[in-house]
Amino acid sequence: MTLVWILSATFFGGVLSAALASLFLLLSEARRNWLLPHLISFATGAMLAAALIGLLPEAIASVGLARIQAIGAAVLAGIALFFVLEKLVLWRHCHAEGCETHSPHESDRDRAAGWIVLFGDGVHNAFDGVLIAAAFLTDIKLGVVTTIAITAHEIPQELGDLAVLLHARMSPVRALWFNAASSLTSIIGGLAGFFALRRTLDVLPYAISVAAASLIYVAVADLIPGLHRRVDLSAGAAQVGLIACGVGVIACAELWLA
Repeated sequence: MTLVWILSATFFGGVLSAALASLFLLLSEARRNWLLPHLISFATGAMLAAALIGLLPEAIASVGLARIQAIGAAVLAGIALFFVLEKLVLWRHCHAEGCETHSPHESDRDRAAGWIVLFGDGVHNAFDGVLIAAAFLTDIKLGVVTTIAITAHEIPQELGDLAVLLHARMSPVRALWFNAASSLTSIIGGLAGFFALRRTLDVLPYAISVAAASLIYVAVADLIPGLHRRVDLSAGAAQVGLIACGVGVIACAELWLA
């Protein structure tokens, strides 16, 4: 049953994020630009809550307070890992069509950027699948909470990636198919995580700690700096409210699934 949960979560999470990103392309550019910051605010709250309310307490409870430093070391190692991956452009992704990193200038560079984004997104989603598998192997409730947080983050990411593919002179239909395929690499990651981690259950608390580090790093290093670009009072209030909503959804899921 655990494998069924993992496969279902990775499949539906990937399909849902790709499908909603595709629907957003039907909106005008002005509406997309208005909606994206709100999605990112919500994802920030969901990811931080999943890491700090769900994943880390579970990891600490699994090993006991005597080994809490080892959990802290795993989180620190995870943050360092994701920093290096981002430097290697495997974890880098943008949440706006005008991203400087991905902005096209020439046709050859456009095409190269499109394939790089697909490769990076595929690796990213496969690793998300491993994290989801680790969470479900620990506890079904934890798996559901982790899936919600990761999916909330995937929607604006997939929209940004779709925009890059279209700028890379890819047809809309082809871009949608390739983007969906890269989203579903999370299934491969989920399968690999299930078979690898099931044989070494002792490492699960540390895998969960790395999963928490992933969510914290992306929220703090990637999402929050983008939110700070809007400094007006109304935008700030909306961001705080939506971050709180993201936290609330995860907290309610924790209580509902308890």
